[in-house]
Amino acid sequence: MNKSFVAALLICTALTSCKQTSSMYDASKLDSTALDAITESAYRTYVEKLSSDEFLGRKPFTKGDTLTVNYIQEQFKTLGLEPGNGDSYFQEVPMVEIASKPSTPQLTFEGKNGTLAKKNLDDFVIVSRKSSPKVAIQKTDLVFAGFGIVAPEYNWNDYEGLDVKGKTVVVMVSDPGRYDKNLFKADTMTYYGRWDYKYEEAARQGATGVLIIHETGAASYGWDVVRSGWSGPQLLLADDNIKTTDFEGWITTETANALFKFAGIDPIIMEEAKKPNFKAVPLNISTKVELNNTIRNSKSSNVIAKIKGTKRPDETIIYTAHWDHLGVGEPVNGDSIYNGAIDNAAGVSALFEIANAFKAAKHQPERSIVFIALTGEEDGLLGSGYYTNNPIYPLNKTVANLNMDAFSAAGATKDVSIVGYGQTEIEDYVAKSAAKFGRTVAGEKNPGSGGFYRSDHFNFVKKGVPGLFMGSGSKLISTDSLANDTRRKGLGKYHSPQDEVNEHWDFNGIIADVRLFFDIGYMMSYETTFPQFKAKSEFRELGEKRLSK
Repeated sequence: MNKSFVAALLICTALTSCKQTSSMYDASKLDSTALDAITESAYRTYVEKLSSDEFLGRKPFTKGDTLTVNYIQEQFKTLGLEPGNGDSYFQEVPMVEIASKPSTPQLTFEGKNGTLAKKNLDDFVIVSRKSSPKVAIQKTDLVFAGFGIVAPEYNWNDYEGLDVKGKTVVVMVSDPGRYDKNLFKADTMTYYGRWDYKYEEAARQGATGVLIIHETGAASYGWDVVRSGWSGPQLLLADDNIKTTDFEGWITTETANALFKFAGIDPIIMEEAKKPNFKAVPLNISTKVELNNTIRNSKSSNVIAKIKGTKRPDETIIYTAHWDHLGVGEPVNGDSIYNGAIDNAAGVSALFEIANAFKAAKHQPERSIVFIALTGEEDGLLGSGYYTNNPIYPLNKTVANLNMDAFSAAGATKDVSIVGYGQTEIEDYVAKSAAKFGRTVAGEKNPGSGGFYRSDHFNFVKKGVPGLFMGSGSKLISTDSLANDTRRKGLGKYHSPQDEVNEHWDFNGIIADVRLFFDIGYMMSYETTFPQFKAKSEFRELGEKRLSK
């Protein structure tokens, strides 16, 4: 031990206000004191509270909104966190709510073979994002436009030579790579496969309406999720000037097959559309659409707190989890409150536990740690979209976004899964941290679901900020296959009123994942470098531009 170090140590001991330095921090080791602050009992209490009927499904613009954001603020204060927006814990997010209701319970299609009627909710759902009390289209012709994609970099254009002004395009979900690994990014979905891209592109092309053909495997969720998610009021950012079609919607695969047959076209055309050089096909049938819109302008809130960094407080690591869910909706088995325990009371509760760990850590972070409970994720990543358009902390000083959306209650796993594997250098931190816990890192099990584009980190990514979306892996530590199967079957169903805490929940895996999330951010808080997008990421250039500002 050299003399200068001994002198510094004596001075530090004598001064009660002496700050700990990063030289005391060893990134190769775990901070057991911080990790022990993350407990199952506290975590479970948070999840059960947030997903209780008291919060009415946590829908923005409802009583559940007010109850939820006030509860989150209260927990941030109790944990000793500073307000994250000046002297406030809130960032108001102006929104408009549009509740669209078809004027009739059926949608009738007309063609040379007569008429074909389909039933609202069972066969189709349609909504409008137009801020108009009534949307009335007396006649719109249908055109099948394959995937509805214009992607020059992949030499793909489903709209080539096609004029869809005044028409309704019928398009397939996902992208061509799902069906041919030589196309696009093979079985890893690109943004072109997302429903929001298809709506945006149809609007850019001048279409009056767009109908996406639902298919469970390609969408990665069943028709029940479409039905519950699109049949109620839809939220939009009030300052969002995105061009939209007059109406947007989904149809079931069975309805699509019926429409093609009604038009005298073999449904095999959907297979042809998966191949290069497919040309759009007019269906020679039309429909009439009338929607009555109830419009309400209001505000919801992102809830934000922080721990100020000891050395580089202007550099931030942002943890996010969305607090909103679907509210009170269509009853399922007599229950109409969509409690959202996994999605995403689980993530918000993790914010609290991670914050508690940082406060308990032996060495406080050198970079600032920001915690944001986001609104409006279920309606199109609205809260994160508003934040990244109106950042409180400069994006060029934002190190990374660590996003938590839906933990698994099926039990602890040997591995950890990164959604969008291969996108960012945050993955290197995940690997280092996972190794400390004796875990391995893998990509997502179903990259074709487009998960990388489906949660709040993606709005940070679109601004050039690397984002992490991570969860449990697939290799359960438990070898009791019967118990594992029973647990999986007993867990609440995604986007249903049954997404509640029950006796089948195993919290061990969740706590392990929360501790991993903490350690990743903790390591990053002592770095002086900024993680970047990987060389082959389509967002690499955006990231470089952000850091050059």
